[in-house]
Amino acid sequence: MYVCNCFGVTEAQVKKHAEDGACTPRQIASACKAGTDCGSCVRRIQALLGRGACPRRELVEQGEPALTGLDEAA
Repeated sequence: MYVCNCFGVTEAQVKKHAEDGACTPRQIASACKAGTDCGSCVRRIQALLGRGACPRRELVEQGEPALTGLDEAA
């Protein structure tokens, strides 16, 4: 099923980008342009992301740092 008709982005593609670490509609937009034209799909993207598809969100809930690799640089 298409989430973004403007760029032909499917629900499966949004979920894949979320699995790869995109946790916000803006990050999804950076990955595949969904939500950057007419914007009518942004709420749908938010709904998909709100279903716990974000690995970083799970890390934060477990008390782990959300941004790995930055601690060593400090």
